[in-house]
Formats: sequence, C-alpha cells, structure tokens
Amino acid sequence: MKFSAEQIAGIINGKVEGDSTTEVSALSKIEEGIPGSLSFLANNKYEEYIYTTQSSICIVNDDFAPAKGLPESLTLIKVEDAYSCFAKLLEFYDTLNKQEPKIESPCFIDESATVGEEVYIGAFSYLGKNVKIGNNVEIHPNANIGADVTIGDGSIIKPGATIYHGCVIGSNCVVHAGAVIGADGFGFAPDEKGEFQKIPQIGNVVLEDSVDIGANSTIDRATMGSTIIKKGAKIDNLVQIAHNVEVGRNTAMAAHVGIAGSTKIGDNVLLGGQVGLAGHLKIGNLVKIAAQSGVGSNVKDGTTVMGSPAFDNKEYKQSYLGFRRLPRILDRLQVLENKIKELTKDNS
Repeated sequence: MKFSAEQIAGIINGKVEGDSTTEVSALSKIEEGIPGSLSFLANNKYEEYIYTTQSSICIVNDDFAPAKGLPESLTLIKVEDAYSCFAKLLEFYDTLNKQEPKIESPCFIDESATVGEEVYIGAFSYLGKNVKIGNNVEIHPNANIGADVTIGDGSIIKPGATIYHGCVIGSNCVVHAGAVIGADGFGFAPDEKGEFQKIPQIGNVVLEDSVDIGANSTIDRATMGSTIIKKGAKIDNLVQIAHNVEVGRNTAMAAHVGIAGSTKIGDNVLLGGQVGLAGHLKIGNLVKIAAQSGVGSNVKDGTTVMGSPAFDNKEYKQSYLGFRRLPRILDRLQVLENKIKELTKDNS
C-alpha cells in the first residue's frame, strides 16, 4: 500500500519540504534506506546518513537545518517530534496488518464459550468451557485458552500462547507467542520425610488493560487471590513473574527479569535486563533498577539502584571506582609493607 508525502504529513500534522507527491510503500532505518521507503531522523548522531540515504521520504524535527546538500530524490516532512511521529506511523502501519475477522478451521470452541463481534480465531486454537471473548479480539493459531478465561475488547493473543483456566486478560492487551499466563506458582513444602509436597495454586492471573507480555514470558497464578499486572505495564521476552506478585501501572521490564513470589512493584518502575528480585519485597514508585542487579531488600520511591546486592547507584559507582583501583592499591600497600620491614630491620 502506497502513501504520498502529503498523506503522511496529514497523519502526523507535518510540513512537507520537497515533492509532496512522492510515494512510499515501506519503512526503513535512515542508514538502510531504499527508494520507496520512509525513514526518520531524531538523533543527531545519525545525521550523517541523511546526506547519503536512498529513502524517498524522511521525517525530521522542525529545527533540522542540513549542514550540506541533501539527495535530490529526498523529501522531508518536518514535525515537532520526529521520534514520536514515526512511532505514530508505525502504530498506524500495524493497524493495516490487523487480521480479518473470521474463525478458521479446524479449531475447538466449547459450546459454553461466548465470542464477541469482529473476532479472529486462528486454526488449531482451543477455547475451553465458559470462555468469554470480547469484541475485536485476535486469537492466533495454536493458542490455548483455558476454561473460565475472560479476554477483553481489542486484545491480541499471538500464536502458541497459553492462558490457563480462570485468568483475566483486560482490553487492548497483547500476549506474544509462547507466553504462558497462569501456570502453577512454584509452591512446594517439605513433609516430615523431607520430601516436597505440592501446595495447590488456586488463584489466577489478572492482566489489566493495555498490558503487553513478551514472547516466552511466564506469569504464575497466585496460590490464593491473584497475580496482578496493572494497567499499561510492559513485560519483555523471557521474563519470569512468580505467584502473588503485583506489578504497578506503566512499569516496564526488559528481558530475563526474574521476580520471586509475593513481591509488590510500584508504578512507573523501570527494570533493566536480567534483574533479579527476591520474594516478599516492596519496590516503590518511580524506581529504576539497572541491568543485572540483584535486589534483596525493599527499595524506596524514586530510588535508582544497581549492583548485586543492589544499592544506591551513586554509591555503587564510587565503590566500583575503588574496586577497579584495588590492584594498584594492593601494589602500593605491598611497597609500603616492604619499606616498613626495611625500616624495622634498620632500627633493630
């Protein structure tokens, strides 16, 4: 599908500089631009590429002033914020790829299930007893939706995702391929023989509205009550969230994060890749936790921590400088010890 510079400018409220009839049918990075593609420039360190790009259209900030000549074939669209406008176009482009509403065959839908309007259900999907599917939902092939699951309007369940019985998916959520929502929490207790006995996990998982769950991530059901991912939270691929955890509104975590049971995470928290949180912690609002940090104690609102065990990032950086200088400090200490020994010999 082709769009002209004039049409694109209309979508993002931009101003065209160049040929407004120039058409594009693809999106590309500015350094990888090809004829017929649309790119953007928001970071000055990539400016060099705009002078050689083969892209046909480039979105730039209003204050962009070329330092030298641009390619003759390049049309600019100037906007207040090039990055956010390009993101808006990506979102628009994604809607064009939305699945056509239909129910493919073969798939299994229990007779007690209710399915809303304009729904896509892909082949080999399974919908169990008393499942409730809202309007404009997409359930892609090989998805498994257990009994008593509710999925809100506009949500998307990608191929191969599994949602266990009794879980609740809000509106406009995305659960990516291979994700498992509602598997049993890791609950075992040793008996008098020292053998582990399973503790039944009778709770569920609740995803509030506009939550994204990355591919192959797992969110365990609660022992009792609910494991809750609150509105707007974004979970990357390969994340493990244990039973009875609560993740706050608009919190985001990168891949390989692991969160142990019953930890409560506040709103607008950012967790870097491979962060590990121990169980039964309270992480405040607006906290930032650097990648590969290991958190074993509560973290107050607005704090930035790093390291393992994690502590205040400023103190960590100071400590790390000392750690890097430790070999030189030890060498100097050895020199001082040798001098002390020589002085002691002379005095004796």
